[in-house]
Amino acid sequence: MCLGIPGRIVAMRDDAGMQTGTVDFGGVRRDVCLEYVAGDVAVGDYVVVHVGFAIAKVDEAEARRTFDILREMSRLDELDWMADVADRAASVPVPRPAGESA
Repeated sequence: MCLGIPGRIVAMRDDAGMQTGTVDFGGVRRDVCLEYVAGDVAVGDYVVVHVGFAIAKVDEAEARRTFDILREMSRLDELDWMADVADRAASVPVPRPAGESA
């Protein structure tokens, strides 16, 4: 099974010519390659990450729907770890850039 998990970009940088960033998955942060979505994302955006690569930009509502689905899937015994990630991600407030209203 291939699974892409949504996360929020919290930092971006150029790493020897490659766009990379730190993505927050409900409190768990990982470095991710952003090359496939470079030019289309900024800090605060949500991306779907598969095996360390951001493969698509998604809006916050879509990310939340995915967390809900992951929470439901976590009811399967072999997927218990997903409940933790989904619950933490759903409770993380999304900071707004300065001057932007909700």
